Amino acid sequence: MKVGIIGFGKTGRAVASVLLESKKTNLQWVIRQSKQLEQQSVADFLGIESDEPSHIFSKDEYSIVALLDRYPVDIIVDFSSENGLDYYAEEAARRGITIISAVSQYPEQRIQQLKQLATQTCVLHSPNITLGINFVILAAKILKNIAPETDIDVIEEHFKAKPEVSGTAKVITRELDLPEDSIKSVRAGGIVGVHEILFGFPFQTVRLKHESITREAFGNGILFAIENLKDKPKGFYNMEALLLPFFKLDDQPELQVLT
Repeated sequence: MKVGIIGFGKTGRAVASVLLESKKTNLQWVIRQSKQLEQQSVADFLGIESDEPSHIFSKDEYSIVALLDRYPVDIIVDFSSENGLDYYAEEAARRGITIISAVSQYPEQRIQQLKQLATQTCVLHSPNITLGINFVILAAKILKNIAPETDIDVIEEHFKAKPEVSGTAKVITRELDLPEDSIKSVRAGGIVGVHEILFGFPFQTVRLKHESITREAFGNGILFAIENLKDKPKGFYNMEALLLPFFKLDDQPELQVLT
């Protein structure tokens, strides 16, 4: 699968390194704001041995039409910002290119834009595309269904310089129908990202916790999304939709009364 990446910050670079190491994808290019790294390849910049093109371009060097004409891709992965859609989205959808957006926080009008694009192609949006956090959120929803009256708090920890509340924490509260003031934030050192969902029962406590050790975790999530979006019809997807089939155990027996 030929892949292009929009955004080449710390996370975009980590994701690019994972894709270059994978035999399931072929990284064609990345697009970044700055012209600083033009004429280089991602593989050379990251010091990875690879025959993949992995060109580094700036938005000013190519329009999206010219870029896709010269370097066509099957999938575009977006790790830029909410305005990144303005560069590529309409043309990508028109060509039927799968869009995977991992932008952490979109205003509502951008979500609606993604849903409109999904009428033309396959679109997935995940504010945190790591496999672990999406498993934790799904498990938390199941636990809340079992015990809807329990007390629930969300604790998020990030590096000291991160000013805003984590977009993932906001997603967790939204998915669990919790008020945003149930989020407790910790800022310290260089923490990449820790999210914990605390269920407080009268006589016990359940903690569902996910920690990103390095940003390469986002790359693993991208590979999972690419593999599981393959052959899916056009439409709007999230990681829960891709994970749910795995919650069914193979050869699951019918419920029986034990005697």
